[in-house]
Amino acid sequence: MSSSSSDSSFILVGDSKDRETTPTPPQAQKSSTANHPSTNLDYKPGTSPTYAHDWSFQGTGGPLRTHGRHFVDAYGRVCNLRGVNLGGACKTPANDDNDAFPNAYQAVTFVGRPFPLEEAPEHLARLRRWGLTFVRFLVTWEAIEHEGPGIYDTEYLKYIRDLLSLFPQYGMSAFVSMHQDVWSRYSGGSGAPAWTLEAAGFDLHGLVESGAAWLAGVKGGGHVEEERGLWPCGYQKLAAATMATCFWAGDTFTPKLLVDNLPIQQFLQNTFLNAWEVLVKAVGDLDAVLGFEMMNEPHRGYIDLKSLHEFDYNTDLHLSYVPSPFQSFQLGAGHPTSVAFWSRSFPMPTKKTSEAVLNTEGRKAWRADGPTMGECVWAMHGVWGWDRNKDVAVALRENYFVKHPLTGKKIDWYTDFYFPFLQKWVGRVRSVSPPEKITFVEAIPNEFCPTAWTPEHHVPNMVYAPHWYDLNALFQKAFGDFSVNVQGLSRGMFPLKAFYWGQKGARENFSLQIRNIVEHGYQALGEKPVLIGECGVPMDMNKGEAFQTDDFTWQSRMMDAMITGLERSLIGFTLWNYNSYNDDEKGDSWNGENFSWFSRRRALPPSLLYYEQNAVSLDQGARILPAVVRPYPAKTAGIPLRFEYEMNSGSFEFEWAMPKDSDKASASASPTTSSPPLAGHPALTSYETEIYVPCMLTKGRKLLVHGLGPDDRCQYDENRQTLFIVPHNTNPGTKYRIQVSLNPPLKPAFELNDFWSDFGSQIMSLLVVVFGIVLYFLLPYFQD
Repeated sequence: MSSSSSDSSFILVGDSKDRETTPTPPQAQKSSTANHPSTNLDYKPGTSPTYAHDWSFQGTGGPLRTHGRHFVDAYGRVCNLRGVNLGGACKTPANDDNDAFPNAYQAVTFVGRPFPLEEAPEHLARLRRWGLTFVRFLVTWEAIEHEGPGIYDTEYLKYIRDLLSLFPQYGMSAFVSMHQDVWSRYSGGSGAPAWTLEAAGFDLHGLVESGAAWLAGVKGGGHVEEERGLWPCGYQKLAAATMATCFWAGDTFTPKLLVDNLPIQQFLQNTFLNAWEVLVKAVGDLDAVLGFEMMNEPHRGYIDLKSLHEFDYNTDLHLSYVPSPFQSFQLGAGHPTSVAFWSRSFPMPTKKTSEAVLNTEGRKAWRADGPTMGECVWAMHGVWGWDRNKDVAVALRENYFVKHPLTGKKIDWYTDFYFPFLQKWVGRVRSVSPPEKITFVEAIPNEFCPTAWTPEHHVPNMVYAPHWYDLNALFQKAFGDFSVNVQGLSRGMFPLKAFYWGQKGARENFSLQIRNIVEHGYQALGEKPVLIGECGVPMDMNKGEAFQTDDFTWQSRMMDAMITGLERSLIGFTLWNYNSYNDDEKGDSWNGENFSWFSRRRALPPSLLYYEQNAVSLDQGARILPAVVRPYPAKTAGIPLRFEYEMNSGSFEFEWAMPKDSDKASASASPTTSSPPLAGHPALTSYETEIYVPCMLTKGRKLLVHGLGPDDRCQYDENRQTLFIVPHNTNPGTKYRIQVSLNPPLKPAFELNDFWSDFGSQIMSLLVVVFGIVLYFLLPYFQD
């Protein structure tokens, strides 16, 4: 048993009354690609030259793989992957010019996104210090192929290869995600090149006036109140909705739309797959690249649309001017049209407050020299038309997007369009990459994992990677003691059950929502890993007051509540986002967003930095670090059962179990987060559990470890920010539970309040008064 560290005070307090203490030899190695020295009885914890959050082959013994609901390393240890989206800057080019947009789209460059190559040591060392070494690495289709179909930016591909090649030096691993929002920058988001819209017949210069897209946010706007949060409404606007529909189901819904005699769906999908193949060839062989994600937050466009006259209020954001599909068709065709205006409200998020005529100048969204010859593609396919006699628009095929136009068969986006293309994409990627690469798949945001994702729709090495945000805080851009379970309300929850108070309430609220997402994934997919690909907190919430006061307490509280929920579900995540270009005024420089908890303006210049894990200078420029940088079990020699961290004290509890023999497996796995299967796990060839414990917590404090027995061994290395634990008893099913604390504990960052702590005394006083009044009036009756 080790009881000291060369870098910090460390005390082991052992007591293991309800666990066997009979010495047991290490289990015989059954089958493994690696053998860790910790299986030797004379091994001293921490002897291996690695650390908890090291995802390089040195730290994991080889490539990570999936087994059941877990990521496992070459030693069979369960790996909890935490990291960041790198990063928000990747949505816009390095030479972005708001005044010139959308001109000269062929000349943009994304070299230097997420940051210049020469700055990589600073940023990668910072993320390693913070324990955030698993990266969702963002690229866009535009970055690869902005100049034109089949013309690839080889300089950019070389840049990202050079950058990803540096990751293993910092213990980092990544999966590469093709990012999109609202289809493209040129339709108000990010992702696809401009020429894709032109190929479908859109006029890039006519989209704003015709209401086909809202572009102020990608031109530097989105910060003022009247523009806040407008960009997601772009999914319902003509340009993005049409492009998504053409991409997924053009053969079904727009068969007359041809590009060089090729149907638009085939043209878009082929060029997208070709770009992916070029990308995988550029980086897919790198050790740092764990796998790939086909598309960020895919959207169905008009597919499954129940009515041409409205969008679903429960699933589609209604804010500012939101034309119905039918109104969008008219506006895009150059007809002035009256459209409803939606304002923020309570208790419903928005309500219709006015109406106005848009596109009074009659600007068309369609190019006269395009494949539709200036006609709306939906008029071209008979979805609607213009009655010249009455001078009005007429909806001709109300249910056009619900049933197949030729066969009348009801369609489903996931089964009829998404899955066939996903399988085609997987085949293309696997044809040019090593077979062990993992496939990350996500559904439409805010939806539970579709029940249609049955085994025949699974793909090899599949990980479910949904996104989660607190939609109420994002929509209001505010957070306080009162929080709301929007997920529950949208699914019929009784309203009073959806309201929470205080930090304890926020933790419970977020934990419930995240657990619902994870468990619906297990129910639909079975034992597949779940990793939250995006989750985050806006730094400019509460009207950006923290930028003036430098008090980010509310942001810290929200981040703590969110990560607590993730920890309770025992899943990994990649936070949105680390942005090396962020500042207080411009934020993430895209649609008014400001999610990066690192701000370049607040950081020290590189000349004043050093890059070891104990380098405090790397923390400069960060916000809310105590809520973000937290202990976590990175590599568990066993099955994690429970983890709970309290950031106000720096203490945590962790419980895990040794895997059971396969022949003791239960008939069916539990879909809950709290009852993971203990049987059927790969053979453990390492008995060393590695827990990331940030040195910013332990500096000048004693680390106390309770719960281990006298023959269990552990060691904390502050320089490597790792608590190493090697238990003595490795019998199948043996459970371990440790409590780790600091002496002295941390100074609380905020009050851990709830409804009763804030209002309990007032309620009790009121009850006493009411009881006294009642007693006063009843007393005469008792006297009689």
